Amino acid sequence: MITAVATQGRYGSSDWLTSYLLMFSDTGHNWKQYRQEDSIGSFPGNSNADSVVQHKLQQPAIARFLRLIPLDWNPSGRIGLRLETYGCPYTSDVVSFDGGSSSGLVFRSPVPRRTSRDVVTLKFKTLRNSGTLLQAEGRDGLSLSLELERGKLTTAVSFSGLYNAVDPSTILPTTSPSEPRRLASLGSLLDDQHWHHVAVERRSSHLNLTVDKHTERVQIPTEFSHWDVEQKSLVSKRNFQGCLENLLYNGHNLIELAKNNDHQITGCNEMVNSRNDSNYETGLTIRNTHDMH
Repeated sequence: MITAVATQGRYGSSDWLTSYLLMFSDTGHNWKQYRQEDSIGSFPGNSNADSVVQHKLQQPAIARFLRLIPLDWNPSGRIGLRLETYGCPYTSDVVSFDGGSSSGLVFRSPVPRRTSRDVVTLKFKTLRNSGTLLQAEGRDGLSLSLELERGKLTTAVSFSGLYNAVDPSTILPTTSPSEPRRLASLGSLLDDQHWHHVAVERRSSHLNLTVDKHTERVQIPTEFSHWDVEQKSLVSKRNFQGCLENLLYNGHNLIELAKNNDHQITGCNEMVNSRNDSNYETGLTIRNTHDMH
């Protein structure tokens, strides 16, 4: 995790940069330009060869590779610099999926209970523009999905039940599920093989969907205000091919639990435990402990 950069000119010379761009990459092949919050892409450089000019990054850059591109330099000299980067360790738990119909990860709540708030955060990257990242299902037939469609991230709800006007806390069962109702759509060109941050927060009757730095708040149906969450299943339906990183559900790192062979977890194949995740593997299953006896 890179938090700051500092530059100097070349020692004992007239060579220094006066402005530059920063690029970062996870693979060394696909590069993304770093921009500060004010959308300014270039960084001011030096005015001589000896002074140090440091820039703290408003948002840390999480990357394995850093590239500096000179924009301008001392007209009496040439391009020259000394560069130092500052940062801190970054924990990265990664699992990758091959897009097979059987690949997926399922988390079953040990004790299903009605909740008014749920939070799921993750990072993903892919070259495919479609696939299911998350589907959460409740005991009453209520479900919420997070899907990639044509490079955009959408969230939708559906339920295989009827609203009970006598007792709003229950759902009357039906024989067929409803058509998914789309709530929000964010982002574009998310199939660029760069990491994208996603957060889904369900708070009573509202849902906040965040993709990278953009958040949309939407109203969700009354049936979801107190949801008996039974399981979280990931990439289990519409062939997602790509990687997920640091998947957290209400503070629990599901990939880390799987990596540590938690007693609630069984795996289909091997996980990828580092950022060296160019090969896609099938997923894992996280089960209720009662299912294992």
